[in-house]
Amino acid sequence: MEIVNMVESQIIASIKEEKDIDKAIRSSANIAFLLIGDILTVKPYIEKLKEANMYIFIHLDFIEGLSNTKGAVKFVADVWNPTGIISTKTNMIRYAKEEGLVTIQRIFLIDRGALQKGIEMIKSCKPDAVEVLPGLMPRVIDQLSHQLKLPLIVGDSSRRRKISWMPLKPVPWLSHPVTRICGNSTYRFTISLMLSSTYEG
Repeated sequence: MEIVNMVESQIIASIKEEKDIDKAIRSSANIAFLLIGDILTVKPYIEKLKEANMYIFIHLDFIEGLSNTKGAVKFVADVWNPTGIISTKTNMIRYAKEEGLVTIQRIFLIDRGALQKGIEMIKSCKPDAVEVLPGLMPRVIDQLSHQLKLPLIVGDSSRRRKISWMPLKPVPWLSHPVTRICGNSTYRFTISLMLSSTYEG
């Protein structure tokens, strides 16, 4: 299933602490980005989220004890069996695609050089979607949408409580679709909700 057809809410829950798992389950999100854990704890985290009928994407760069190898990605696919993975590393994206996992490449738009490098990396490894941080950069997002023709997941943790629960609205400055929700013909942003101690959902 394509990631744009998985999304049932304007929110993707980013889990940065163990206590955030329950918050993610109670939220309206049906997709979770798992940014915590080690080789012993990730599997029970995934099982708990799956019991809540959530799609789970593991950020491989953040999992303790996991190497950046093809064997490690095969272990993730066979033993943990998440929906997909997130990584900043092109080799991990390629390995995950070979294992049949949905892939999301994370890029950081620090400056114009980082933007161009990110575009080159994405064209090289061809992920299923791209996560852009920070995401509140309209002209840059518009440029990415033209050049990549891929779903973009955007968000900004510095304003997480304010923007994450806003109803999705059309984005008039975009001339190319960013992320489609539930197969609808209207295109929207997907906001990545950073669940934290300030969360009041």
